[in-house]
Order: sequence, then structure tokens, then C-alpha cells
Amino acid sequence: MADNPTPDLDLPETADAPAAKPKRKGVKRRIFLAGSALLVGGGIFGVWWADSSVKTKAKSLTVGEGEHGFATWMKIAEDDTVTVYSPHIDFGQGSHTALGQMLADELDASWDKVAIEQAPADLAFANSALAKGFLPSMTGEFAAGLIPDAVIGMMARSMPLQITGGSSAIRFTGEVAMRRTGAAVRAALIAEAADRLGVPESELTTVDSKVTHVKSGKSLRYGELAAGAAERSLDSDPVLKTRDQWTLIGKPVPRRDIPAKVDGSAVYGIDFTLPDMRVATIAAAPVRGGKLESVDEAPALAVKGVEKVVKLDDAVIVVGKGYWQAQKGLAALNPTFSDGGNAAVSTPAIYAAQTKLRAGGKPDNEGGDGDVEAAFGAAGAKVVEAEYRVPFLHHAMMEPFALTGHFKDGKLTLWGGLQDPLSTRTKAAKAAGLAVDDVIFNPMIMGGGFGRRFPDLVEIIDQVALLAKQVPYPVKLIWSREEELRHGTYRPQSSAGLKAAIKDGKITGWRTDYAQSGNAEGEVPFIYAIPATSRRHFAYQSNQIDGPWRSVNATQIGFYTESFMDELAAAAGEEPYRFRRKHLAPGSRHLAVLDAVAERSNWDSPLPDGVGRGIAIVESFGTIVAEVIEVSLNEDGSPKVLKAFAVVDCGTTVNPLNAEAQVAGGLIMGLSSAIGEQVTLDKGAVVQSNFTDYPILKLAEAPPVVDVHFIESGAKTGGLGEPGLPPATPALANAIAAATGKRIRNLPVLTQAKA
Repeated sequence: MADNPTPDLDLPETADAPAAKPKRKGVKRRIFLAGSALLVGGGIFGVWWADSSVKTKAKSLTVGEGEHGFATWMKIAEDDTVTVYSPHIDFGQGSHTALGQMLADELDASWDKVAIEQAPADLAFANSALAKGFLPSMTGEFAAGLIPDAVIGMMARSMPLQITGGSSAIRFTGEVAMRRTGAAVRAALIAEAADRLGVPESELTTVDSKVTHVKSGKSLRYGELAAGAAERSLDSDPVLKTRDQWTLIGKPVPRRDIPAKVDGSAVYGIDFTLPDMRVATIAAAPVRGGKLESVDEAPALAVKGVEKVVKLDDAVIVVGKGYWQAQKGLAALNPTFSDGGNAAVSTPAIYAAQTKLRAGGKPDNEGGDGDVEAAFGAAGAKVVEAEYRVPFLHHAMMEPFALTGHFKDGKLTLWGGLQDPLSTRTKAAKAAGLAVDDVIFNPMIMGGGFGRRFPDLVEIIDQVALLAKQVPYPVKLIWSREEELRHGTYRPQSSAGLKAAIKDGKITGWRTDYAQSGNAEGEVPFIYAIPATSRRHFAYQSNQIDGPWRSVNATQIGFYTESFMDELAAAAGEEPYRFRRKHLAPGSRHLAVLDAVAERSNWDSPLPDGVGRGIAIVESFGTIVAEVIEVSLNEDGSPKVLKAFAVVDCGTTVNPLNAEAQVAGGLIMGLSSAIGEQVTLDKGAVVQSNFTDYPILKLAEAPPVVDVHFIESGAKTGGLGEPGLPPATPALANAIAAATGKRIRNLPVLTQAKA
């Protein structure tokens, strides 16, 4: 899943993270505030009652005649159909199918009778599994285990929490909610069957949506048992199947969402229509922070089909009977905007400011262990330093923003694709001056997201909320591709200075100083065993809105760390793969992944002249990925990727088909961003406007060989939507260095192709 974390959801630290703990906000802060209020104010009984009433509400929203609901996330119909409700949005990551597999496997349901649907955007479907999944890494396993599920559920509703991001669907919702729900409902069905048949539960077996008593040959369908089973209390900690008992988990089940996307019947936000609907489009201040100073509405209103011009504080919207009319009307306008005092902001100026900050500023956060200064000054140590830079990156979604709103009878109804339905409701209600209960949001599938569609960073919600109250029809606001690119929430422009000491062929000290918005401490574990390490973050904010981009800070930190590892290997006179091996713990998962990718890529085999091979390994979202890239150069100096190999340890691979697609997709996205993608600023405004000057990798430019392999280590399940991306960039840079002798320290590669 290109499911990226919310802007206010810091990722958990891991056992491999630096010893110094960063400041925390987001979920951790919200959970403890919510938990304290609940325990002090309402008491445990009150919390349990609220949790129970919410489950009743969930059933009222999803359970119809002849159906019986269980634990929010599923229902069973009398014809044996099992419907699973996913709190995660579908934007191509395939998690709906995988979540259905996990529940159905524990339930022993017949897969051809399982349906997966989108959960409603209602507090009753706040995802407590995410809160429970993140808690142990924030409070420790012991402390997390002391908090009752009912309290965690209330926490999730108080946030409210229904995000799709952080590669969390399978590792948290799947493991915490879906598998346990399936196992608990299966136990309730067995108990119901035992009472009806008058036999011990131990004599009953389940398979293909039936409970069978082998001795008598009698069996009961799940649909027959559902009504009685739904009245039973579900075990909050049911016995889960062991790996050898799985029948669906780990199987390459075809994704349920693909047929509708292939035949065109799937409806995205940009496709959505209603009777009498109007369509609008927008132009915002070119310089972020600027304001609308003036606009003459007459030229737009003179365009046939244009009905209204709406002025916002920093933008102008044109409403028409269709998108073409609205766009033509917008093009007729000549609005003037201020620059908000940001006219001096440029890409070079940002890099210069970051360099100055790292040289003389004070870090706002530091992680690590040991005395790096002593390592740098030790007798006989060889000290190596390097500077790296990465640009702003756009999410480059195939589907630009489109959100439909209709204000009628005091209620605002919205339709569209966003990564947090509950927060979308809250934000729209605030913008429209309504109570949250007066806002209905209908979540739809999305044509890409990668972190771009988190409500906290999306202006279109406020725009539609205001627009809908001014138009007496349903109205769909569409951002043009140009508007979406120039007003994105980009991966931060970032720069770093790295310094390390080598003695007796091993790294004895390492420091990474990096400047950007956001903070990667705890997100991206430092996996190498080095006596002294330090990673210091220097907070820098430009006039742009920065946000999570697929794999968040693992892209920057992964590029810095793994590129520098190659430089250190060269300084030590060693080849990169074996140099890394020396700094990974014997018997570790990391070493197993690194060895496997070297073996699958035939690392030691000779290469043709002009071809280089690069390697990198990055852990993110609980998953370890190592990649090898083989590359040559085209006549114009641009890289031509010939082969790509990835080895992944995510603990358990739920759906190998989809998992392979996610890793391969992340790898290619990483190559694309490294080769040609960048957002640059001039006089405070974004220069790029479309795929003509923001080039993404085309199919013909993708590597003809992409080999993805999974290690089923049985470790705690990790994420998959994002971890395939971070190693691709440094592996490519390392391959180019191997082929040409030229080290790539600044991205994208194309800016240096002829340098």
C-alpha cells in the first residue's frame, strides 16, 4: 500500500532505533490525552458502555434483513455470504483483498462467499486496530497490554482514526482486527453448533463456511448459525491459527478490485456524477502564502455555460455546467495575487539556508549512542565526509483532486477519495460551520495517493465545503493537473552532511546531520553495528507545505546512509556488499536479506563494459528490503536500468501476488524519483506544471527484469506498501558510481547526466 502515515502520526520507533528518544506528538500524544481523560472522567465501565453502543451503531449502518453483524468488521448473511468491512481506502494497494484473506482464513469461510466492502465514514468504524498496533512501540509491550480494548476503541474515536497510511493495513488492521475477529466468530459459530447438535465443541470442525460433526456426519452452514452466534460474546483474545494451518494467508489470491478497474465500471472521485451537478475548477495564488488581490469576473461569466465565480482568500473558483466550460471560464480570468512576502524563496536559497543551519544552528533532535567525536579523532582513523541533497518531490497521482459536495436541508454530503474519511468529515464540518453529524462523507477509490490525500494537508475539502453552500446544486471541484502539481504537499527538500571514521577496515564512528521539515528519528532504524553513531535533525521550513510521500523519510535517510556506505567501502578498499556484511549482526534478519539479494543478483558475476551494479538495504515500517540495480548509460548520459532485484523480509507475506506488485511498484517509483523528478522554486513559486517538466518513468524506461523474492521469517508482520521504495535510489546511485566512477550525491540524476 502506498499507504503513507498521517502528517500527525509519527511512526513508531523500533528496537534498532538510536538510543536517544525523539520528541513525540501525534498519535502518542493523542492516545495519552484521550486515555487519561477517559480513565479519570468516565471510568472503565463508562468506556465499556460507549464501546458497546458504538458496535450497535456499526451494525445499524451495515446489517440488513437476513444478516447478522459481528465485532464491527463483518457480517454473515443467511445465504452464507460473509462481508468484511475495511476501514482502509482502496487506492491500488490491494489491501482490501488481503484483509479479507486474513479474516476468512481464521473464520474458515469459503472464499467464493466472501465480499469486501469499504467501511462507512462513521465514528463507529474508527480503527482501534491502528491505535492498538502503534501502542506497544510508544508505551512498551507491557504498558500497552494494560489498556483495555474498550479504552483503545474510545481513543481511536476521539482522534478520530480511520487512516490509510504508514503501511499499516496488514500489519495492524489485519493482524489485530481481522484475524482476531475471524477466529473469535469461528469460535462463536462452533459454540452455537455444539448447543444445537448437542455435542462437545471439541468434536466439531470447520471448513468452507460449515461446522461439521464428523462422528454423526451432521453439519450446519454458517448462515444457519449466524443469528445465534451473533448473540454470543466474542473472545477478545481468541486462539489464532498457526502458520501450518493457514489455507488462504500466504496464497496468491487474485485481487477483488481489479476486474472493475479493467472494465471501467469502477468509479473514482473524478468520475462521480449526480443529476444537475455543476463542475468547478480553481486557480490559487502561484506563490504559496499569497492572497487574491483582485479579479474581474466579467470575462468568465461571458463564457457560455459558466454560472458563477467564487472568490476565496487565496484563490478564485469558476463554476460551470461542465468541466470544459469551467476551465474555459477560468482561463478567461486574469486574477492578481500577492506573493505573501515569499518572492525571495528559491531552490538554491533553501539549500543555502539548510547548509548554514547545519553548520551553525542547534539540532532540534538527536539520536544515537557512543562518542563520535572520539572516534573521529582516534589515532589511525580515516575520516570521510560527504554532502547530499534531495529535492522536493511531488506525489504525481494519476487522478488529480476531485471532490463533490452537496449542501441541502442543513446537511453537507461529500463524495471523493481521501486517505482519512473521519478527519475529512471533521475538516469539512469546521470549514462549513456545521456540526460533524451534519456532514456525510462517502469515501471512494482513488487514482493514487502516496500520502498526498491526507485531509490535514488538503485544501480542497475546505474549498468544497464553502463552495457547496454557495451553489444550489451538487458541485464537483476538480483541480487541473497543473494546479495539483504547483500546489502539492511535497516530500521535503532536504540536505545532509555525513561524516564517518574507518579504522582497521571497520566503521568506528558515524554522524548524519540533516536539515528539512519533519524529523526521521525513530522512523528509519540505523541497522549497522557501529560503536558510535549520531543522527541530528535541524528543523527547516520553507513557504511550501511538506507532507508524507511514499515511505516518508526513509527515502532521504535511505539515500544518504546507503550511498555513504558505498563511499566508506571505497575508502576502506573493500567491495560494497561484503563491507556491509561486516557491519551487520551475525544471524540477523538484515544479514539474511542482504545475502539473499547478493545471491539472486549473482553479485560476483562479471558485467559488460559500461555496466555497473549497486546494492542497498533499508528497513522501514517493520520490513527489511535489500535491492540490487544494474545500470548502463544512454548516449545522453541518462541512466538505463537493465535489471532490478529485491529481497524482502516482512515477516509474513499474506498475498504473494499483491506483495510482489507492491514491492516492484515501489522500486520503480524510487527509480523514477531518483532519475528525473524534482519540484523547484523560483521567486517563491513552483516551476513545474505537468508531466512535460515533471517526468515520471515510462513503461519503456522501466527495467525489463524485476526480480522480487520474499523471506518468510515468521517475524512480526511488517508493512509492504512503502518499504520497496527506499533502497532503489541509493542502489541506482551506487550502480552509476560503479559504472562510471562518478558519485551521485545530488538528485535527480538527470540534472547531472552531462555534468
